[in-house]
Parts: sequence; C-alpha cells; structure tokens
Amino acid sequence: MRISTQSFYDQSRTAMGSQQGSLLRVQQQLGAGTKILAPSDDPLGATRALAVSQSIALNSQYSASRDQATQTLSLEDNALQSVVTVMQNIRSSFIEAGNGTMTDADRATIATTLQSSLDQLQGLANTDDGNGQFLFAGFKSASAPFVRQTNGGIAYAGDQGQRLMQVDVSRQMAGTDDGRSVFQSVQGGAGYVSASAIGNIGSGVFSSASVSNVADVNYGKDFVITFPTPTTYQVDTATVPPVAISAAAPYTAGSPIQFGGLQISISGAPASGDKFNVSTAKNAGTDVFAAVSDVITALKKPLDNAGPAAQAQLLNALSTGNRKIINAHDNVLTVRASVGSRLQELVALGVTGDSRTLNDKSYLSDLQDLNYASALAEFYQRQTALQASQQTFVKIQGIALFHYL
Repeated sequence: MRISTQSFYDQSRTAMGSQQGSLLRVQQQLGAGTKILAPSDDPLGATRALAVSQSIALNSQYSASRDQATQTLSLEDNALQSVVTVMQNIRSSFIEAGNGTMTDADRATIATTLQSSLDQLQGLANTDDGNGQFLFAGFKSASAPFVRQTNGGIAYAGDQGQRLMQVDVSRQMAGTDDGRSVFQSVQGGAGYVSASAIGNIGSGVFSSASVSNVADVNYGKDFVITFPTPTTYQVDTATVPPVAISAAAPYTAGSPIQFGGLQISISGAPASGDKFNVSTAKNAGTDVFAAVSDVITALKKPLDNAGPAAQAQLLNALSTGNRKIINAHDNVLTVRASVGSRLQELVALGVTGDSRTLNDKSYLSDLQDLNYASALAEFYQRQTALQASQQTFVKIQGIALFHYL
C-alpha cells in the first residue's frame, strides 16, 4: 500500500499534536493540584464536587453561628450567675431586717444596702455584649431594656422577642432570653405569696403559705382571709363576686388555717376588717424590682415609737418580699439551666459539625485531588511518547528513494 508524503505528514502531525495535548493536560493537572480541570473532564465528579463544596460552605456558616451563639450565651450565663448572687444577698438583708432588735437607723442602713443591690440588679439586667447590643432586650437590643421611671420604679422597655440563630441544618437556637421572662416572671410551680392589705390596722402577722393538698378542688385559686371581728375569720376567693371557701370560724392566734389545699397561720391581734391575700405567684406580682422596692419603702418608715400594727406591717412586707425573691431566684435558676443546656447542645453540635466537615473534605479530596505519584508517572510517560513520536518523524521523513540512486 502506498502512502503519500502529504498523508504521512498529516498523520505524524496529528499524532504529535495528540501527544502534546495529553502532556499539556498532565502539566496543568500538576500545576492546579486537581484532576478535574473542567466539568467536561468528569461531569459526574464535577457535579458531586460542587455539591460537597456547598455543603462545606454551609457547615462553615453554621460553625460561625454556633461560635456567636456560644459567645452571647456565655455572657448571659455570667450575668445570670451574678444575678443569683445579688438575689441571695437581698434575701440575707430581708432576713436581717426582720430582727426585732433593729432600730430605725439600722433599718435605714439595710434599706441603703438594698438600694445598692437593686441598682446592681438593674445594671446586670442591662448587660450588653460589648458591641452595644443588650442581652435581655429582645428584638429592641439597641437600647437598655430596664429603665428607671420618674416615680423611682423600673420599667421594662424591651419586648419578648427571641433572636434565633441557625446553628445547624435543622436547628434554630435562641441566643438570648428576654428580660421579662428573666426578671418579671415566675415558674408554674412557684409558691403562693401572702400579703397583708394596705388598710390593715391590726397586728396580725402571717406565716408563709404551705401546700397541704394539691388535689383540692380550689387549689390554684387566689384567696382572701377576712376578719369580720378580731376573733373570727372567713376565707373567700379573690374573684368578683367572691365565692366563700369557709364560713366564719373562731380565730386562735398561731393556729393553722386550712383552705383550698393550703395552710397558713396568723399570729397577733388582727382588727375588724383586716384582710390577708394569699395569691398564686403569677397573680401576686412577678416583678423582682418592684418586690425589692416595696421592702425598701417599708424599711424607711420609722418604727421606734410606733405600735404593734406598724411592726406587723413591716414583718408582713418582709415576708411577702422574701417569698417573691425566692420565686424570682428560682426562675432565674431555671433560665440559667436553660442557658447551660443550650451551651451543652452547641458543644455537641460543634462535634457533629466538625465530623461532617471532615468527612465532606475527605470525600471532596477523593473526587478532585490529584494523585501526584500517578500524575508524575503519566507525565514522564507522555513526555517519552512525544519524544519518540518526534524522533520517529525525523527519521522517517529523512528516508527518500533519491538517496539510493
């Protein structure tokens, strides 16, 4: 078979071009460090590599969200730990103020101490994250949530929104808690709060209410203990109109009074018309700032030359404030437990996320990373083949019949 010179040149050029193309592709792979230079090299592998890269990018964003959530929750936990300490100090001051040997000056000193604690509590409630964002303000995080009013009271200026963070594929987590749920709320199982009516003129002093029968049909309602006479009492619900729970009964100082699954004792000498409220914690006032302020006001009233009625009003105010602080303290502990639980979950999600990222990176490496040993071997093989093709072309193109004539 005869092969024309032109055909020989064309086939040789095509063969050398193919070898050069293969060699160039291996060079590019070595330079880029990947075996997929274009989607056409491996369409399925390129598609999978893109999906895995997107998964790695999402995991990175989730990790950043977890870091931010951990930071804010840690700040909140530190603030709540300080709040618990302040509340414990307030309770200690309440107990100290109930000492019968205290003078007006002593009580004024305790009132000053309590005012300092109240200011400290307000400062903790207005904790920010260092960037001007207040932790307990809800969505209104740009301004302080607890603001002192002209009448001396402290009002909540935030809202009940929760700033949620996407910390994993299907998990949104609250990075903070709103101030109302922390400082102006109580738990469902919080204890009953007893309080004397403002107009009481007798010297009746109540004890804390205890639960005797949660199965009582009236348990969970609010009650009013009224003294029609100094020697009789009756119990009604605190509804309009009131519903009688127990008819008028003889009053014996210090004897337990049972009603609605509760038990309470009253000592001293109540006057005719005196009333004592026994309310569920959520209906008795859940604002911890107001509870402390009420006790401060009671402590500032002079008692050195006052009668038993004034002494009874102070003791009752201290008892009411102490019960409210206990309920608020328990609520803060519950919120702090929730914060700790979220921090623990973030750690677990971080471990899972890191493991997922590691697996994705390993799979992505399998899909696109170049095997340098194989690539170098192929490079030398292609180089040798190209050199052989070029040398063969040189030898063959030098063969001509005229050389032998």
